[in-house]
Amino acid sequence: MINSSASSQDAAVAIAGARAGAEVVRNMYGRRLNRIDKGAGDFATAADVEAEKAILGVIRAARPDDGVLGEEGGQQGAADAVRQWLVDPLCGTLNYAVGNMLVAVNVALREGAAAVADPFNGEVFFTDGETAWRRREGADDALLTPTSATGLVDVNLDPPFPSAPGFRAVELLAHPGFAERFRPRVVSTTLALAWVAAGKRAAYVTDGGDLSSSVHFAAGIALCRAAGCVVTGIDGAPVGEAGRGLVAAADEETHGLLMSMTRSRR
Repeated sequence: MINSSASSQDAAVAIAGARAGAEVVRNMYGRRLNRIDKGAGDFATAADVEAEKAILGVIRAARPDDGVLGEEGGQQGAADAVRQWLVDPLCGTLNYAVGNMLVAVNVALREGAAAVADPFNGEVFFTDGETAWRRREGADDALLTPTSATGLVDVNLDPPFPSAPGFRAVELLAHPGFAERFRPRVVSTTLALAWVAAGKRAAYVTDGGDLSSSVHFAAGIALCRAAGCVVTGIDGAPVGEAGRGLVAAADEETHGLLMSMTRSRR
């Protein structure tokens, strides 16, 4: 359980922010929401915007001197603030817009505490940067313990694909060894990263650039690291400025298998 003073306070802010955003997402679910075009086929809804406002309200009240990078509002507060929060108020907007409840609310302090809320399952997965837990119905009832027992690997198939043709996620699914060991899932939300940390998925794979500072991925990466998962880029390099994409695996064996499959396709 979280008990160090500074980290526990940051975790409490992350949890409160994620829960505030999740409440908005739940309350606005099922309404006819106009789409706000963001280009390249991407869009937001009023639920994204309102959930981010609720999260920012929590952070500003508790940490007025911190900066915030929001998916919808961009950089807010001092750009050179020592501490910065990364906020994705509704990860899985397309799912949400068509009535699918597979979405997440992500709140992360860069290099610190983080929380991922599942608005419709009543779960909040969180970390103080050291350990990771699940909170359900107000109680911290489970230390997150990754395991590959399910054999389920979530693969992000949404564009863009910056590493193609060297790496194509769809080709990983076609690898004969993948079908022998794993079963694919595509939920199109980074809630799947929280599931890797919690043992509900064996791994998560996505293409991309440096995802460590992404509002979409920062909270999930923090959870996986704190839970003891193996987290690298798709080329096996550390996630960071030089990294490409993300592989978060429950254990070394699963990570090694996925690495061997991606390398054999190059």
